[in-house]
Amino acid sequence: MGVYRDQVLPRLYDRICGAPSIGRWRARAVDGLGGRVVEIGFGSGLNVEHYPSGVDSVLAVEPAEVAWRLASPRVAACGVPVEHAGTDGQSLQIVSGSCDAALSTFTLCTIPDPVAALVEIYRVLRPGGTLHFLEHGLSPDSDVAGWQRRFEGLHRRLAGGCHLTRDAPALVRVAGFRLEHCEQGYATGPRPWSYLTVGVGRKAGVGREAG
Repeated sequence: MGVYRDQVLPRLYDRICGAPSIGRWRARAVDGLGGRVVEIGFGSGLNVEHYPSGVDSVLAVEPAEVAWRLASPRVAACGVPVEHAGTDGQSLQIVSGSCDAALSTFTLCTIPDPVAALVEIYRVLRPGGTLHFLEHGLSPDSDVAGWQRRFEGLHRRLAGGCHLTRDAPALVRVAGFRLEHCEQGYATGPRPWSYLTVGVGRKAGVGREAG
C-alpha cells in the first residue's frame, strides 16, 4: 500500500477533487477568507485559484510529497505567499493565536483524529478567527446513509483512510467552534460520495474580522 498511498492516491485525488463541479463548492468555502491562513490537507493546491483577495499568506499543511509537487505550479500562479508549514494537522508547528483564519477541504474525512486537528486549529487561530470548511460526509437520507455504512470499510482501504460517515458540523462544534454558516447538499456524482457540507465556524473571543 506504500506506493499506492504515496504515489497513486495523490494523483487520483488531484483529478477527482479537481472537477469543475467541486470547484464551485470550493469557491463558496473560501468566501470571506482573509489574513494569515492555515490550510490543513493542502493537497495539490486545488483551492489556491479560489483564494479571495483578502488572503495575505497561507501556511500549508500537507503530508504527501507528490501532492506538494503537483501544487507547485498552482502556487506559483496564484500570487499569494504559500509556505509548507508541516505534515500533520493533528500537531501544528504554529504559534498559538497567530492565524486569522483556517481552511479545511476534504480533510476531516481522512485525518485519523479529526477532533485533535480541529482543536489544533482552534489553538492557532486568534480570538474571533474563523474556520472555513468543505467536507463530504454522512447523508441525512437513510437509504444513502445505509449505502455509506456498507461501503465504508472498503472505501477506507482504497481511499487512504477516507471515511464516508463522518459528520463535519458536529466535529467542528465538538472542537469548540460556534457554527455560523452551514450549507449542505449533493454535488454531482454517486450520492454515497457526494453529500457535501460547506460551513464557517468561529473561535470565541473578539478581534479583527478576517477578510
